[in-house]
Amino acid sequence: MKNPPFYRLTQFVAFLMGAKIFMVALLTFALYVSTFFLFNQEESLRNFVFDVKVNGIIGCSVLSILAGGIINQFYDKEKDRVTRPFRTRLQNFLKQKYFLYAYLSLNIASLTIAAVLSERVFIFFLIYQFLMWLYSHKLSKMLLINNLSFVGLSLYPFFGMLVYYKTFSLYIFLLSVFIFVMLLIIDITKDTLTKNADRIFGYRTIPNFFSVRTTNVILIFLLASALVVSGCIIYIQGMHFIMSYYFVVAIVMQIISLFLVLNPTRYSNIIVVNLMRIWIFVGILAMLADGVLGYFLR
Repeated sequence: MKNPPFYRLTQFVAFLMGAKIFMVALLTFALYVSTFFLFNQEESLRNFVFDVKVNGIIGCSVLSILAGGIINQFYDKEKDRVTRPFRTRLQNFLKQKYFLYAYLSLNIASLTIAAVLSERVFIFFLIYQFLMWLYSHKLSKMLLINNLSFVGLSLYPFFGMLVYYKTFSLYIFLLSVFIFVMLLIIDITKDTLTKNADRIFGYRTIPNFFSVRTTNVILIFLLASALVVSGCIIYIQGMHFIMSYYFVVAIVMQIISLFLVLNPTRYSNIIVVNLMRIWIFVGILAMLADGVLGYFLR
């Protein structure tokens, strides 16, 4: 006989993993940090905290991303049985229909809030939700488009906040390019770890379509591009901000990653993926620290 409390807890954990709740939490944190300290140039902290429209847009983003995580795991469930057996076993405690109910509920809630905010916000999130469904259904199996669409959808909410505040500058452009390239490196490197399963289930990725040599050349080009962009940001900003020191260390991290790609071992790609992920998280913290310092020095 099943232990009801334990069984319910397992179902709850299964739902959280299916919705990729930890990634969503990180994206939510990044959205708030970047919106206030990067895009928002005039609004005070008090006005920002109580700005209904901004919080509503971020709330719609969070609900849509949660829904996107659910529909993505729904389409990837066969592949996940091979690449993520533990997570799949947990998710089996909850029937797929409940994931679909949650997917529809989260999307409807997001669109309802968006409709209250404005017609443009509603259209923005309707497009976002459609693209996330399209990615899970079709785009994730298309060569190169899968990587570009994944990165584009990851940055879509940030682009929305950028347009909302109309804050455009060379620094923000270079920072956007840096994050885009970093996420692309993570996604392609991650594909090298699942290339056999991707081939079996019909996912056409760079590692299972091209040779190992070609894949490494692409990664080297992307890492070199990130290195150049980091140097440009340091040149523009000077050594007067915490983020400048972040990019100095980022150059070191990129050189280490280049070395790992050029001298591959059994765990090289795993190390590269985790280095890039950690460094993006450190970047969010550095932006927060830089922003807090700048806010109190205004």
